[in-house]
Amino acid sequence: MKLVARAKKGDTEAFQVLINEDKEKLYRMAFVYMKDEEDALEVFQETVYAALKSISSLKNNRYFSTWLTRILINQAIDALRKKKKVVPMSHDVLENLSESETIKPEEQLDLLEALAEINGKYKTVLLLRYYEDYTIGQIAAILGCPEGTVKTNIRRGLESLKQKMKGVYLDDRKNSVFQRSN
Repeated sequence: MKLVARAKKGDTEAFQVLINEDKEKLYRMAFVYMKDEEDALEVFQETVYAALKSISSLKNNRYFSTWLTRILINQAIDALRKKKKVVPMSHDVLENLSESETIKPEEQLDLLEALAEINGKYKTVLLLRYYEDYTIGQIAAILGCPEGTVKTNIRRGLESLKQKMKGVYLDDRKNSVFQRSN
């Protein structure tokens, strides 16, 4: 918290240290939104710039990371609105996206593609909860909404994701059965 206080007073080195602590998490979040390395980097850079310009508006130093994540989400949503385009996910990039060793790359690809197809408010809470490990309270603070809304959106998002994934795995099984019988 001392670093945040120093950064608020204009210490750019302290600000840089704070950004370095969160940069991987922020980039992963930006990439999931943008689905393109260059666009994700641009959103990340815009986030850092916006945070540097407005750090004096941060009310509670303990919530620096939460505040920074909220800026990133807003930057990503703004960038998507401006571009109004859909970018297909690259399999090679997605393999390196998660640090998890337990999910096979092809399953991870299916999951991220299904996640990209669900409603934006559900995608945001699921990313914050399961990719970034934020608590319900932290997500509520980031999004500026009640905890009950966050819980509802997580539940609905998981249900939507489950329906999307069910279709993926049913299609996969049909294809594999079809391929074996030929």
